[in-house]
Amino acid sequence: MNPPLSEAERLHAILESPTYRLAYEDMDLLTQKDLRPLRLQLELLKPERILNEQGVRSTVVVFGSARVRDAATARGRLEALERQKDSTAADPALEQDLAQARRRLEQARHYEEARRFAQLISARFQQEKRCDFVVVTGGGPGIMEAANRGAYDAGARSIGLNITLPHEQAPNPYITPELAFRFHYFALRKMHFLIHARGLVAFPGGYGTMDELFEVLTLIQTGKMTPIPVVLVGREFWRRAIDFNYLIDEGYIAPKDTALFELADDAEEIIDALERFYAGAMGKNAAE
Repeated sequence: MNPPLSEAERLHAILESPTYRLAYEDMDLLTQKDLRPLRLQLELLKPERILNEQGVRSTVVVFGSARVRDAATARGRLEALERQKDSTAADPALEQDLAQARRRLEQARHYEEARRFAQLISARFQQEKRCDFVVVTGGGPGIMEAANRGAYDAGARSIGLNITLPHEQAPNPYITPELAFRFHYFALRKMHFLIHARGLVAFPGGYGTMDELFEVLTLIQTGKMTPIPVVLVGREFWRRAIDFNYLIDEGYIAPKDTALFELADDAEEIIDALERFYAGAMGKNAAE
């Protein structure tokens, strides 16, 4: 039989008991399955409170591939592989790597254009404490990094909405620290992309980009959200990736549904598309 505990030992056991934790500090409680509605609510409330505190009135969302790299990085990778090829025997795997590296260097123009667009829009709408058309991205690498980086180049703030993934996606270093958020739920992250959005700019990308783009187009098409300008950057990519005319011919969308977006190739065209949508009001009340 164990000897009886002293008062000090009993008090220590009470203080260390999981049941004695404050409810909001009890992670074992908060992560239970039946408390998912509470976790969803917290992911909704936290970013919104902070954006309001930071005075962010409106945003422009930039989507695109996480795999695209800046021109200098892509060129360096290609040159390293070419040197490797010159010093080794024929290697099919190396030839595949070289082909992909050449493709990445060609795609780097999208990174540079996303960076330039974010720099231009941020310099224009974040002056004298104004916080309109603040760039918001998914917070990761590739096109997301490029857009946050462009805002950083302009000395402006930008938002990153990162997501917890099985293979952790680290935030890119150009997000404004006090505007960097991390989500567990894709649904809440998507909601925050659109709460303050006054424009959506989609660069070439894969499943994630397509998912986010078509959700916005569906919400606008069905009247579930107020229309905003949607700009697809990279005419050649989008015309090959999605045959909208075929969808019309087959009767899956109406001809008017192609008016829900515009195509562009560079930063100036993106800004022109935003200005046309707001009929010259971008400097006045488009973000109000």
